[in-house]
Amino acid sequence: MHATVLRPPGAGPFPLAVINHGSIQSADVRAKYAMPQYPIASQWFLDRGYAVVLPQRAGHGETGGPYFEDQGDCERADYKAGLATAYSIQAAIDYMTAQPFLEKSGVVVVGQSAGGWGALALASRNPPPVKAVINFAGGRGGRADNEPNKNCSPEELIAAAKLFGKTAKIPTLWLYSEGDDYFAPALVRRMVDAFGSAGGSVEFHLLPRFDTRGHIFIQSSDAFRRWAPIVDKFLSACQNCGAM
Repeated sequence: MHATVLRPPGAGPFPLAVINHGSIQSADVRAKYAMPQYPIASQWFLDRGYAVVLPQRAGHGETGGPYFEDQGDCERADYKAGLATAYSIQAAIDYMTAQPFLEKSGVVVVGQSAGGWGALALASRNPPPVKAVINFAGGRGGRADNEPNKNCSPEELIAAAKLFGKTAKIPTLWLYSEGDDYFAPALVRRMVDAFGSAGGSVEFHLLPRFDTRGHIFIQSSDAFRRWAPIVDKFLSACQNCGAM
């Protein structure tokens, strides 16, 4: 995988934040997928002494190669495909935590859209280096046929959330916006309930509408003022999360 690595000043070792991008079913669009940046979220972690890696997963842009995350047909979507996203995230963690300037534990995994869904799937595997997962508007199958609030097989999405929650022990923070036209609040609440009722550790916040499309509020400076204190409090309460 191609990746961008950002380091704070100093020699380290630094804790690691892995920020994971979304995806799309169209192979033509994926082939043109730009390297992920997420400058606002990246800078927030850099300011707190984290090194940041932004991997571009297989089947996208410069990384290219096969697409492992295919969910299948809309009518029979298989959202366990998030586990394939998780494998790529795990590969980035394994590679990065082997670097001498990084700590071996205390990793924070962040994901947006399909990247958030993959981060939740990773939580179900409980990798020891990871202390917390932060999910920005995570999910799959949203905006089917490019129609707002049209979801492919939403019941399967809820079922997969329940499956991930059954084994997830890592604390997860779920952040969504009322203006999200991929995953509307009613669907999100069902996903949260499924994950949590199955045993997953979940903290959920539904944020208001912002000055950009709700699904990509992680990129909005307006939204940043709302989510940054929530993330700060979540991670502050999670100082010993993942300790083995």
